[in-house]
Amino acid sequence: MRTVKEVSELTGISIRTLHYYDEINLLKPTECSKSGYRLYDDNALVVLQQILFFREFDMPLKEIKAILEDPILDRNQILQSQKKMLELRKERLERLISSINDILKGETKMDFEVFSKAEIEELYQALISHMPEKVKQAVEREYGGMNEFHEHYMKYAFGEHGQKTYQKMIEWYGDKESALNASINPPDSQTIQSCEKRLDILMKKLSEKTEKNVSSYEVKEVIAEYGFMFKQLYQLKDEKIFMLDMAASYKNDERLNNTLDEKYGVGITDFFVKAIDEFYNK
Repeated sequence: MRTVKEVSELTGISIRTLHYYDEINLLKPTECSKSGYRLYDDNALVVLQQILFFREFDMPLKEIKAILEDPILDRNQILQSQKKMLELRKERLERLISSINDILKGETKMDFEVFSKAEIEELYQALISHMPEKVKQAVEREYGGMNEFHEHYMKYAFGEHGQKTYQKMIEWYGDKESALNASINPPDSQTIQSCEKRLDILMKKLSEKTEKNVSSYEVKEVIAEYGFMFKQLYQLKDEKIFMLDMAASYKNDERLNNTLDEKYGVGITDFFVKAIDEFYNK
């Protein structure tokens, strides 16, 4: 058994943090001594190690607690995913270090690829693994087979448009690792369907307020919830850039503009774009 002080010295975690983990039932001591001191055995240290792994990826304590308590969730699978993310981060850092070394040697070549080939391959595999069977069949018909689609995907990924798309993803998520993690672990179909239903309700609600000023509380309330839905669905740290980019897409793409107007009423797209701009820029 180890005391709180010993665990703190062993792991670098403060005594206050260990006390807090006990208070919120995230990591309870194995037992308490007669004097009231918290004591931890090796199993408790294993749990603490898992907590620290999850914290490395800024996972909220509430979510970590749910993972540790839910027997259905596969902790090993989650840790494997996090391990893969660390390996990808390591590979990226090694490539950057190599590029800097080349510059220090007098070479002018610099690597500006957003994602490496291994990372893009990881994105492709994630796409395929989450692709519904009907969609996969349609892709095979369109491209003549999955091998041909893979070739098309990789060519697009390393093209100018693909690289700009990946750069935009990093802007949405705040950093490369978060963008990769969200892409590799997308929300399940049930969550997406539930979100789509709520977004449809919000758009209908917004279409009833087009006579109001975009700066009014009623309009801002709808936009705030709309943005929050996307933030939760796509695990965004801050949805502002995503929402403004979406507004720009509707403003500049006539097809998207017409589709939204046809579904929710003529003029709704322009009102929606102005409402987003008002909410996130002012």
